[in-house]
Amino acid sequence: MGRLTTRLRRVAIAAALCAPLASPLAASAQQLQQCGTSGAGFDAWLAQFKNYAVSQGVSPRAAAAALDGVRYDPNIVALDRRQGVFAQSFFQFSDRMVANYRIQKGRQLINGNQSLFNRIEQQFGVPGAVLVSFWGLETDFGANMGDKPTIRSVATLAWDCRRAEMFRTQLLAAMKIIDRGDLTTQSMRGPWAGELGSFQFLPDHYLNYGVDFDGDGRVDLLRSHPDALASAANYIRALGWKRGQPWLEEVRVPKNLPWDQADLSIKLPRSQWARMGVVRAGGGQLPADQLTASLLLPMGRSGPAFLAYPNFDVFTEWNNSLVYATSAAYLATRVAGAGPFDRGAGKAIPVMSMSQVRQLQTLLNQRGHHVGGVDGILGSATRQAVKVEQMRLGMPADSYPTPELLAALQAGR
Repeated sequence: MGRLTTRLRRVAIAAALCAPLASPLAASAQQLQQCGTSGAGFDAWLAQFKNYAVSQGVSPRAAAAALDGVRYDPNIVALDRRQGVFAQSFFQFSDRMVANYRIQKGRQLINGNQSLFNRIEQQFGVPGAVLVSFWGLETDFGANMGDKPTIRSVATLAWDCRRAEMFRTQLLAAMKIIDRGDLTTQSMRGPWAGELGSFQFLPDHYLNYGVDFDGDGRVDLLRSHPDALASAANYIRALGWKRGQPWLEEVRVPKNLPWDQADLSIKLPRSQWARMGVVRAGGGQLPADQLTASLLLPMGRSGPAFLAYPNFDVFTEWNNSLVYATSAAYLATRVAGAGPFDRGAGKAIPVMSMSQVRQLQTLLNQRGHHVGGVDGILGSATRQAVKVEQMRLGMPADSYPTPELLAALQAGR
């Protein structure tokens, strides 16, 4: 599941590619910067990349083991173009992914491996509930890690023009993992975008955050649960996790709340939320302290409400899809003992189709907003633009798009 995430961020190596290459056999920077929309030219480019990898410290033996015989795979490019799962609403996605069996399995894994999870939390500060939440959503606790040859997948995407720069970073990192002896070319397998192991680490994250927690001298995120869990905790800590602090808490909000305050970019002390009438899900008062939180309304003002604490930012860093991040954080609270959220108006809450969201994004862009690509996915930029238009039109500014808003914009209001 993590293949469509901020872990697919750009880790540019353009500067390295433009620098003089140490090997006299290495390609020119201009050759390495080429990319293609088909397999034409792939073999010649890959041969040049092999030379480049050697100039970057990969042994000739490992370079040959990784790249010899690798072929361009058009099916990988086709899969890269078909990404739509995060166009679902929070209800649709969380109902499917935060299944009861995942809650129970997560608790069982923690209880059955208490000493391991305790050691990891002591060293990295990340609780077991958060780790098993990502584990469950990413690969169903290791049951679905993918079986495509990683080098072929990453090499294909490194040649494809859409995200060539980023995947060349991943290809080089994958070769270094092989050279380090953690995995072989044959054992390095995963889904189409090149992620590896129980937590679907991209190769550069495997290389930079992988931990040998079982002490066998190798970082094995495919077969060693201690290595995989500790590596995930190490990465989460690097993303800014704050030890001992909460991440998400369900709350109740008053009907007269200033809805424009429900925004992840607005972080207020809990004492201020309490003064605005926000209470805990069970009706208890929020602590009147200075711990900051944002009010998150994933289905708008008529749906569930959460306080998203600073640690929630780690979930959006792991995956910048709001429905994924909220579902992962919610699953972690359930594993930790929280009950199911209140659905509010439930089925009465309007859910726009992917086509409608695309229409909305087109209109928002035309009005000068910058929502990014017209992809039908309600990301933070789209929600922020929705909020601005709701405020302009005098609608409750809860950042949740509705057919009413779409109709108003289509009418030129």
